[in-house]
Amino acid sequence: MSDSPVPPQNQLLAALPQLVYERLLPHLELVQMPLGETLYESGGELRHVYFPTTAIVSLLYVMKDGASAEIAGVGNEGIVGIATFTGGVTMPNRSMVLCTGHAYRLRTQLLKDEFNRAGALQTLLLRYTQALMTQISQTAVCNRHHSVEQQLSRWLLLSLDRLPSNELAMTQELIASAFGVRREGITEAVGKLKHAGHISCRRGHITVLDRTGLEKRACECYQVVKNEFHRLLPENLAQPSHVECGNILPLRDALGFHGKVHRPAQPEKLRSIHGNP
Repeated sequence: MSDSPVPPQNQLLAALPQLVYERLLPHLELVQMPLGETLYESGGELRHVYFPTTAIVSLLYVMKDGASAEIAGVGNEGIVGIATFTGGVTMPNRSMVLCTGHAYRLRTQLLKDEFNRAGALQTLLLRYTQALMTQISQTAVCNRHHSVEQQLSRWLLLSLDRLPSNELAMTQELIASAFGVRREGITEAVGKLKHAGHISCRRGHITVLDRTGLEKRACECYQVVKNEFHRLLPENLAQPSHVECGNILPLRDALGFHGKVHRPAQPEKLRSIHGNP
């Protein structure tokens, strides 16, 4: 057994009672989430749900002309594919990886079966869905009434809350696509934050240097979304006390990890997100 500390886990999975978690554990697969990869297009059939651990997925509404804008983000606090348990069989929006990392993948039918037990998982997912609805509503207001610089500050802070470090693996081009604005608008906002000493940038990475300063630049939307998640999914509910190294393989880094979520006799190769079901 590894003596490595338990890696950051998905908070929804970590909050489950031991019995529920153990029912799902053999079916969870750890998958790589490449930067810019599309998990689902609008109308795509839901075959799996994803519980991000170190990745961030952008939920985008796509117009008929191909234009898109982010309506919400999902990180280690949530799940991609809520239509699975809200009555849908397809994704209502595009799901794109905006920050590279890993996620746990689970077949939709297995999630439905556990949800229909009307137990702890159902309660947890309904609470999460309400918090996600708040994020979607607040994002719509933010996009309409606040500057790109304020939106970017809010977005960076929410991303930081989902990651174990202050470095985000993403590109300005993808951020512009998520915001539904021209690349020049993001470049200008990034330049202002860099000049103020709040962030630094290198190709494919943004590092937050001054979180307090970034919070002062952000609009009220950041705290609204953060407070709602804390209200509905309090921290003491999401402590991974039942997740031990004997159950979960250490995550290690993206290039060196080879293994599935549960511990087989010999770890198998990490699956890609489009691997065999």
